[in-house]
Amino acid sequence: MNLQNIGVIGAGTMGNGIAQICAVAGFSVTLIDVSDAALERGMGTVRKNLERQVSKEVLTSAQANRAIELIQTSTDYASLQNVDLVIEAATENLELKLRILQQVSAQVKADCVIATNTSSLSVTQLAASVSQPDRFIGLHFFNPVPVMTLIEVIRGLQTSDATHALALALAERVGKTAITAGNRPGFVVNRILVPMINEAIMVFQEGLASAEDIDTGMRLGCNQPIGPLALADLIGLDTLLAILEAFHDGFNDSKYRPAPLLKEMVAAGYLGRKSGRGFYSY
Repeated sequence: MNLQNIGVIGAGTMGNGIAQICAVAGFSVTLIDVSDAALERGMGTVRKNLERQVSKEVLTSAQANRAIELIQTSTDYASLQNVDLVIEAATENLELKLRILQQVSAQVKADCVIATNTSSLSVTQLAASVSQPDRFIGLHFFNPVPVMTLIEVIRGLQTSDATHALALALAERVGKTAITAGNRPGFVVNRILVPMINEAIMVFQEGLASAEDIDTGMRLGCNQPIGPLALADLIGLDTLLAILEAFHDGFNDSKYRPAPLLKEMVAAGYLGRKSGRGFYSY
């Protein structure tokens, strides 16, 4: 695997987590966002996560300090000119991702692999926005990135075998387990998980049970580590809605229609943990 330098677009929850695990694995990382304030918030999260890992003796202080040293931040896409792989981790919005990928494609070298962390959008469609789309692939990390051990590797129609092999090798290098999925909305995990969460919202909306009882039922009855409504709050209700809408549009199947309550909560700004209120208060 001829990878040394990795670019990450977006210093939010997913992006800073991806930057962290890549730096811990020894890669030099360039973390890009639209403002210095966003980058500082992202790096603040990385520092806290690394301190937590040191306190749990997962990492040594020297390893944590070295990881911080390996992450450079920038608001300029020109900083990506020498990277070997770029991972886009922006908000789950098609127009935004297409715009970012076009900017990335214009700056990186011809043999740079370009990846997206999308959880629901078409990798084939996104690949068409970059030059040499055979070097494009989906790398779907799970939240929180430093803790969750899975990466979904999604091949678009154009993705080459070499790009796929490099993605699998990267997953191993950063200590993750990879599964390969085809390019359909939601891929594997979210295709199964998100409709289940949506059904839990429907049950709550009908007044069948309280949020606490729904989550307790699924934790104790199905051995899930976290209930579906608490998980919805963790994911972000706006992100959940965007995924369901992508399913509904992509499959043209009414079974993926978002729960009306979910749409109403997003309209009210009740987005879960990040807004302080969702199905629970934080």
